[in-house]
Amino acid sequence: MDNGLIFALLLDGQGGAKSLNWLQVQAWSPEQGELWLHLDYSVFQTKEWLFNDSGLDLAVAETLMSSESRPRFSPMETGTLMAWRGVNLNAKEDPEDMVALRLWRDDHRLITTIRRELKSVSELAYNFEKSRGPNSLSELMVELGDRMISRIGEMVSEFEEQMGVLEDQVIEDSSAKLRSELSQLRRKVIGIRRYMAPQKEALMRFSLERLTWMQQTDRSELREVVDRMTRELEDLEALRERAVVAQEELQNRLSEQLNSRMYVLSIITAIFLPLGFLTGMFGINIGGMPGVENPQAFRYFAWLIVILIVVQVVIFKWRKWF
Repeated sequence: MDNGLIFALLLDGQGGAKSLNWLQVQAWSPEQGELWLHLDYSVFQTKEWLFNDSGLDLAVAETLMSSESRPRFSPMETGTLMAWRGVNLNAKEDPEDMVALRLWRDDHRLITTIRRELKSVSELAYNFEKSRGPNSLSELMVELGDRMISRIGEMVSEFEEQMGVLEDQVIEDSSAKLRSELSQLRRKVIGIRRYMAPQKEALMRFSLERLTWMQQTDRSELREVVDRMTRELEDLEALRERAVVAQEELQNRLSEQLNSRMYVLSIITAIFLPLGFLTGMFGINIGGMPGVENPQAFRYFAWLIVILIVVQVVIFKWRKWF
């Protein structure tokens, strides 16, 4: 793969494919059969081939080389340009950091460019090795889209499980650390949805476009893929709303806890405020203080404080302050 060619597969129309090298790719002609080229656009040789030897328009080559691309569908006179996003299942990377896949499809050739590995593509290439792959490039694109949506569905299911656990914790625990966990999950959902919404529109346009190389059966299967994408989008929207509701519930519960603690502190303050006034007043070291010469004065004062506390508690209970 040092030369930028991840693989080149010449489809035999029966689920199998022959692997080609760069020299065989350059010598390929449409009469030999449909060709799938999968390239690493970060390698210089890929750039050189796309701009000089692929026969593509300059704008198409530049798009296939772009480092950032939102999902799109752009039919042109000589072919169709697309960009999709798939779940990132590479080691030590976040799944929501979705991998961009750029596609160019003409009558006899499919060119895909990528920088990071995409499991859906690797699985399709493996199926061709085992002669279990699609029979045509149009079937390949439908199956590729279906596999990418399946991966997204698995990730959405994981998000739903995480949300269920967090919702239970909000009810049972209501700790402040849940706020950051809910915010993080909500950020992931928003990030995925940011790419899935335009991808749904791109796939829908793809299914509706009257392309000469697209069979009616493939178009019908592609509509099923679009329907699945729509359901996943609806699930993501529901997850986002659940995260908002859970955050509001958590905030309410934390506010209730804070108010309850503040209320207890207020009651304690109200009880000890007059006691503090009395102890402060009798602590003045000046002449004329009552009970200074009486050895029982402290006992009387202590009983006075106890009686005052009891009276205050009775009044608070009567007023239903606690």
